[in-house]
Amino acid sequence: MPDFPTGFRWGVSTSAYQIEGATTVDGRGPSIWDTFAREPGRIVDGSTGDEACDHYHRHAEDTALLAGLGVSAYRFSIAWPRVQPTGAGPAHTAGLDFYDRLVDGLLAAGVDPVATLFHWDLPQALEEAGGWLNRDTAARFAEYADLTAARLGDRVKLWITLNEPFIHMSLGHGIGTHAPGRMLLFDAFPVAHHQLLGHGLAVDALRARTASPVAIANNYSPVRQVGDTDADRAAAQAYDALHNRLFTDPLLGRGYPDAPGLDPAVIHDGDLDVLAAPIDVLGVNYYNPTGIRAPEEGSPLPFEMVPLDGYPRTAFDWPVAPDGLRELLLQLHDRYGDALPPVQVTESGCAYDDVPDAQGRVDDPERIAYLDGHLRAVHEAITAGVPVTGYFVWSLLDNWEWAEGFTKRFGLVHVDYPTQRRTPKSSYAWFRDLARR
Repeated sequence: MPDFPTGFRWGVSTSAYQIEGATTVDGRGPSIWDTFAREPGRIVDGSTGDEACDHYHRHAEDTALLAGLGVSAYRFSIAWPRVQPTGAGPAHTAGLDFYDRLVDGLLAAGVDPVATLFHWDLPQALEEAGGWLNRDTAARFAEYADLTAARLGDRVKLWITLNEPFIHMSLGHGIGTHAPGRMLLFDAFPVAHHQLLGHGLAVDALRARTASPVAIANNYSPVRQVGDTDADRAAAQAYDALHNRLFTDPLLGRGYPDAPGLDPAVIHDGDLDVLAAPIDVLGVNYYNPTGIRAPEEGSPLPFEMVPLDGYPRTAFDWPVAPDGLRELLLQLHDRYGDALPPVQVTESGCAYDDVPDAQGRVDDPERIAYLDGHLRAVHEAITAGVPVTGYFVWSLLDNWEWAEGFTKRFGLVHVDYPTQRRTPKSSYAWFRDLARR
């Protein structure tokens, strides 16, 4: 592995609903994922995040794993329903007490806390008032950001407002496979705009409370055009505008691109200035490229997603394409030039069917190969001039993987869910040695 720049941030990521459990403890309110997971047929194995990895009660054990891993940063998310059980009103002290303990434990272990404010667990009460379709949710999000930063802003080293707003819009509101389960297709654009409006308002709230840098974490996917017709090119451009530009162009002062479903009526005077509030870091989440071609006649979509052949596959059946990360980073650099802030890869990882052997060891050579390839791709991008300053593995722990329940394992640490026993995998040792070097 080539050397990375001095000060490069080595980290791992998790999210609240996927690991915390304790969904009814200490006054936490219900989230849209609590509601969604209880609807029959929504989750592959019928499970919920009620216990997940029980991180709420085992955070000290997990912090010790982070210290043993030797990473410089831990990206976690704060559960909005713990801070404001109904999404409004004063901060709930007991909920913030948990994050106080977590942050202090991380600092004592020499690990920088990196906090994400929204990783999809919207308070259910706000969803019943319209959720992200309701412009008022953006204002409520800024209020929540202010309350959280008032308590933790002196110690959190990097704030991330939103995680993957494209995924939350498309899977949660476009096709309904994630919470809250709406199926609006391109009528989901208000969800995009109101998330970004909430981000901009939250940036201002955070700036007033903390001197720490502020970021957003977007999901990106390089588009691989399948076919060579004008219709195929138009389809690829439409998908790129929707997935890769809709949530970045306005952040960097370019306004919205010409993307499918764009509804100017949702955009109020002055909104684009709010969206373009300066950020210090752009978080990049990358898993795989997307194959796109022209749709069949009569399709409601202007593109068709198609599998990409010739790649190894993860347990999610995602193609393993490290060069896609290099391609993506260079594309961002070329597209936005001097407007692009420093980049940190805030999620990169893979699911495999990791099973302990007779001695209890968990060898995962495929994950090691995955991480090795993707880190080499990051290094190539840095060498080419892209300002990449960090890399976070998804994830520290095997966890509750949204609509897939407990059927997909992304962790550097194996979790036996019935006993909650943690077992570091061989990839944990590999990444430990790399981060320490």
